[in-house]
Amino acid sequence: MDIRTVEMLFLLLLLFIIAFGQFARKIRTPYPIVMIVGGLLLGLIPAIPPITLDPDLIFLVVLPPLLYSSAWTTSWRDFRIHLVSILFLAFGLVGFTVLGVAWVTPKVLSAFDWRLALVLGAVVAPTDAIAATSIAKRIGLPSRIVDVLEGESLINDATGLLALQFAIAIVVSRTVPTVSEGLLSLTWLTVGGVGLGLLIAWIVYLVERRIEDGPIEIALSILTPYAAYFIADEAHASGVLAVVACGLFLTRRSAVMFSPSVRIQIWSFWQSFTFVLNGLVFLLIGLQLPSILASIREYSLSRMMLDGAIFSLVLIALRLAWVFPGSWLANFVHCRIHHTKKRAPRPREAFVIGWTGMRGVVSLAAALALPTVLADGSPFPQRSFIVFLTFSVILVTLVLQGVTLAPLIRLLGLGGSAGPSCEEQEARRIVLEAALAYLETTKAERVNVSDEIFDDLIGHYRHRLATLEPTEADQEHVAHHYSFIEISRETARIERETAVRLRNDGRINDQVLRRIERELDFEDSRFSNAYDE
Repeated sequence: MDIRTVEMLFLLLLLFIIAFGQFARKIRTPYPIVMIVGGLLLGLIPAIPPITLDPDLIFLVVLPPLLYSSAWTTSWRDFRIHLVSILFLAFGLVGFTVLGVAWVTPKVLSAFDWRLALVLGAVVAPTDAIAATSIAKRIGLPSRIVDVLEGESLINDATGLLALQFAIAIVVSRTVPTVSEGLLSLTWLTVGGVGLGLLIAWIVYLVERRIEDGPIEIALSILTPYAAYFIADEAHASGVLAVVACGLFLTRRSAVMFSPSVRIQIWSFWQSFTFVLNGLVFLLIGLQLPSILASIREYSLSRMMLDGAIFSLVLIALRLAWVFPGSWLANFVHCRIHHTKKRAPRPREAFVIGWTGMRGVVSLAAALALPTVLADGSPFPQRSFIVFLTFSVILVTLVLQGVTLAPLIRLLGLGGSAGPSCEEQEARRIVLEAALAYLETTKAERVNVSDEIFDDLIGHYRHRLATLEPTEADQEHVAHHYSFIEISRETARIERETAVRLRNDGRINDQVLRRIERELDFEDSRFSNAYDE
């Protein structure tokens, strides 16, 4: 494929990402679902050239920044609080899934023995870091469930890929690793990956403290996940855990690491970058169906669809079978370790966690990365069928479970409000009170500054404070606050229109206009966020 064809293909994919993303927004559906269905439909068009997903592209190019972005938006405090539940899912459920698939699959799919089923189980064990949480957050799942799902999907890629490594060795070379080998590999993957990730994060933190330049810091933020993944992978440790550890460490220190203007630039860049990468990934997953079907000749399409549906249901049933006892046991262990009493997840909460096991691009890339031949030179048995079953699982779990999750949550009474939480309201109250106390203290100390300045600021902060939990007596403050915001936004609009007119009349150049617009955009953004208070 020549460079012009690649360029045209990339532009078309980007166009489809924009179109499907806007369509998902209009129909209020999480975009991973729309992207994968859109890719599936595009793949059926004869004029669309076949596109084969390269596993190296996923593992080395796409996965590091997506994991880093997910880790960056994860709260370390909540991750630590739910760590036991996360580990029970990321390690316990992965092992249960691999062994469960190895036991059940030969009974329902005659073409598989336990060795091939072990490979299949390891391929489909990890959940997707983006699909589950993007869907869960959009439909208002309780934060406790979202935190557990997010943490699980960040870690279980590493455990699933380790299980796949052992399963492939069993099939290819007919050797069964010992328990000590498995534990040693798991220990090094975990400890080495986390250790190297934290080391790289500390170096980046020290460098960041000495830089104050938005473009340079954005470039460094792009380099960081690739460096963590590559170095850990070269050391035969877990690149996944290295990136996650690096992201969790740096997000904890981002408040002191970046200046306000740089923080805004970095957040804006990463929101767009991760959307494009995710859209590209889910679109490419959908486009894989024609090439997957073309590689299988020994089964009819109806037989394959039936087998794919049966296997997907088996996988969903295995997850549900684990989460009920697993969530209770995780809560019991957490209480014993921390010597506290914590309410165990209710059955309906456990059911939602079990139903939110969407698979994604890591599973498909793992299936496509399977070796083509065994140690004796014979073809890897059922390789193409494993890829098809993996595709089926991704489609069923992402579309079926993703579409039904919102009504299921409403039916179970678990839907939450999209507004600010009690914790956020309390934080806003504390920071506003701290600012008020500072102004009142400083007013008495700085006699050389006009009292009108302090009185104006103090009044503004009191109006903001009154909007958090307004009482009957605060209605005047609330009305004043929102009137202030509305008039401020109108005046900013007038300033912007006037600046554009000055540019159009040739009285100022484009550089001056951009500087004025940038200041007005920051103000407008602040006023827009004020409505969320």
